[in-house]
Amino acid sequence: MKEYQQTLKGEVSISGVGLHTGKEVTLTMKPANPGYGIRFQRVDLPDQPIVKADVDYVVDTSRGTTLEHNGARVNTIEHVLAALVGISVDNVLLELNAPEVPIMDGSAREFIEAIEHIGIQEQDAKKIYYAIDQNIHFYDPVKNVDMLAIPANEYQITTMIDFNSPVLGTQHATLRQIGDFKKEISKSRTFCFLHELEFLLENNLIKGGQLNNAIVVVDKVVSDAELDKLAKVFNQPKVEVKSEGILNNLQLHHPNEPARHKLLDIVGDLALTGYNIKAHIIANRPGHATNVEFARKLKQYIKKNKHLSDIPTYDPNRPPVYDIVHIEKSLPHKYPFLLVDKIIDMSDNEVVGIKNVTFNEHFFQGHFPGNPVMPGVLQIEAMAQVGGLLALNNYSDPQNYDTYFLKIDKVRFKQRVVPGDTLILKLELINPIRRGICEMRGTAYVGNKVATEAELVAQILPKQK
Repeated sequence: MKEYQQTLKGEVSISGVGLHTGKEVTLTMKPANPGYGIRFQRVDLPDQPIVKADVDYVVDTSRGTTLEHNGARVNTIEHVLAALVGISVDNVLLELNAPEVPIMDGSAREFIEAIEHIGIQEQDAKKIYYAIDQNIHFYDPVKNVDMLAIPANEYQITTMIDFNSPVLGTQHATLRQIGDFKKEISKSRTFCFLHELEFLLENNLIKGGQLNNAIVVVDKVVSDAELDKLAKVFNQPKVEVKSEGILNNLQLHHPNEPARHKLLDIVGDLALTGYNIKAHIIANRPGHATNVEFARKLKQYIKKNKHLSDIPTYDPNRPPVYDIVHIEKSLPHKYPFLLVDKIIDMSDNEVVGIKNVTFNEHFFQGHFPGNPVMPGVLQIEAMAQVGGLLALNNYSDPQNYDTYFLKIDKVRFKQRVVPGDTLILKLELINPIRRGICEMRGTAYVGNKVATEAELVAQILPKQK
């Protein structure tokens, strides 16, 4: 998984035809700032309105996924969205001079090739991932579609399809990590059954359809007259049914290419949540309509619980980065004023420490006897000591320096801290340390609830001999 957000190194264009509209269209992909996300712009319309790739703007899923907002409609967005997610492009503006994204060969391959031609640029902004801590289930009894998200350490997808077709049979496909998308999934093309194709042709619903942008599955006996008609419609010298039960329009990239394309569609449609998800998605007989409904459910869950994603995970079985012996040597504080028991995480700009609050603390003897509460000022002091370890970690000889408070701001006490609580103390640098001045944002958690927040400013000075 990528640690930082990514965009394009420059702009790149790709042209083709819209599958359903039949209109020639050019898609121009442009770099965007961190946090911008993925947005479409209809440059052919007055005022050139922008539509964010968001599940809240989905208006149709009958033959692909369609967005509409600000008076602009964009059709068949799922393949380009899958391409962007599949190669971890987070921020991009997608300009279109027609209402529909070009279908290309019916997969995500050509979009990825265009992006890689111009290159991908890492940005100076962390990429935020949202994990789930419970199963999220969606079932459509009408379509008999089952979708499930279960907790996982990264984004994984398993999809199964069964159309009661002797040609396709039952197929499944798996994406174990998003880094495998390009190799394993991106080339998988859209597919349809011959009877669906005939209906769409008769009703003029796929004006841009060609035999080179879809796998056509033949699920019935076809007469020579029908094949001749198809050959004429698609301007082919001859159309015939291959032994595998598909038209002779192309060779399959994978035996289970239809199942892999369904997985590709899930990647594209779930991009509409707007979040990077850590979960294993298991989908049985998915389609665009149910993908979008599931995306709505995932987005709702993440919006409700996303504050939990910032909470550090404390596993007491994992060895600490610094134990109490190291901490005591690094900080000038000693018992009874040493308020950090261990450091469980440390990076260049963030540190997480643990303070186990017990009834034996000396301050409980006089702070509300009979109703012991950890003083707020000591919670701030514990934060400062954890932050001091991060600040001193920037020095090769930390034992020769001390940190001194200059300022405490934006302090909020949101929950009592009492004996038996484990205080998780997270400190983040607001700005790089310059001239010994250290600015940090501190948050103290008990479980998954914020107990205390504050911004701290300290100065690092050499110890006086």
